[in-house]
Amino acid sequence: MTAQVTLNNRQFYRSVIRLAIPIAAQSLIASSLSLVDNLMVGSLGEAELAAVGAGIQIFMIHYMFLFGFCSGSATFIAQFYGVGDIKNIKRTIGFTAITGVSIGGVFFVAAMLIPEQIMSIYSTDDNVIAMGTEYIRTGAPTFLTMGFTIPFYIGLRATQQTHLPLFISISAFVTNTFMNYVLIFGSFGAPRLETQGAAVATVMARCLELIMLIIVVFIRKNLVGGRPSEFIGLSRELILRMVKNNIPTTANETFWGIGQTMYMAAIGHISVTAYAATQACHTIENVFVMAGFSLGDAALIMLGEKLGQNEIQLSRMMASKFIKLTAVIGIILGILLLTFSQPLLEFFKFSDAGYDSAIKILVIYAAAVPAKMVVGVMITGILRSGGDTTFAAVCELSAIWIIAVPLAFLGAIVWHLPVYAVVILSLSAEVVEITILLWRTRTGKWANNVVSDLQ
Repeated sequence: MTAQVTLNNRQFYRSVIRLAIPIAAQSLIASSLSLVDNLMVGSLGEAELAAVGAGIQIFMIHYMFLFGFCSGSATFIAQFYGVGDIKNIKRTIGFTAITGVSIGGVFFVAAMLIPEQIMSIYSTDDNVIAMGTEYIRTGAPTFLTMGFTIPFYIGLRATQQTHLPLFISISAFVTNTFMNYVLIFGSFGAPRLETQGAAVATVMARCLELIMLIIVVFIRKNLVGGRPSEFIGLSRELILRMVKNNIPTTANETFWGIGQTMYMAAIGHISVTAYAATQACHTIENVFVMAGFSLGDAALIMLGEKLGQNEIQLSRMMASKFIKLTAVIGIILGILLLTFSQPLLEFFKFSDAGYDSAIKILVIYAAAVPAKMVVGVMITGILRSGGDTTFAAVCELSAIWIIAVPLAFLGAIVWHLPVYAVVILSLSAEVVEITILLWRTRTGKWANNVVSDLQ
């Protein structure tokens, strides 16, 4: 007879708060970095905002590629942490960091050699392309620093030390904000660099982030730190298993990121004003949504720990609780986004047409927040915690590339729809995804222990 498994609700919510709040705060700070960039650059004009918005797309693709691989590794780190296997935690982080720096090197070379070609994908305006090219080339060093920092951030989170990445991110945020003000506008006697100043400030903040991470992890001898030799030596079986798990997560996040940039590319063919309005709205939305996505990280950490301990039934119960909690928080965040949309838009230097489009887009984004968050938690948290990464990737990428991206381009280029209508078409993927993913979660096929024979 199987023993009855119960979920301690008080303990569950306490764990969610302990893990999710620092991650949410860090995500809020990270998205605020982009908001500060856009607010300051947006005060220069629509062309400058469009240039930075287009230039930042390659950095977004890189981040999603890197995050995808690191997110796959987090499955193993969380499950190794559940059984106290510190040796394999360090080896997993080491393998991830080597891969991350290698990925960053490829993007760095592309950013230095072909930035104009990259910009031409997202805009046809010569002035926007020129400013965006300068922005990409100046910001290229961040590809290398993030290739090292993100794997260790993931390691700290998956070992439930979420307060440390938060501490580092606060320092990076303060640095980026101050240097933005100094370099964009030429304050305190510094040269007025405008859009290039935003890129320089970001590079400075990322370098500080790298230095602080090294201090926290290695000099202060953190759990995930150690000698260089401790970060190599993964078994062939674990490498193969990680590659099998991480390729779908990498493809998922990378092509999701490219899909987001394709929506922007479609909108870029409408007008500079439409692009600037959408870029501003997307940045504002991220402040609310990215903090909510911290529930996905918390789900991966908590479910991964229990799956590593073979608590399969308990993990499924926790997954159901996460979905309900996420839906409620998504509704609250959608209402907050709608409430603060108009005051936030006042900071941007929009024409009347740009302001009108932005208001409509933010209303649409606010309505979609609950569905976006539930989909995000199921993909990045629930399914990935048990290594069900292939199903998650196929579901999301099919919805984006077969349905949403073609509809966005048809709407913008063929049907000549207004920008807010194209935004609605780009969100059509969420309806398909949430239906399929809810079914998959209920089947329990995602709940697997992927490290049981590797200790």
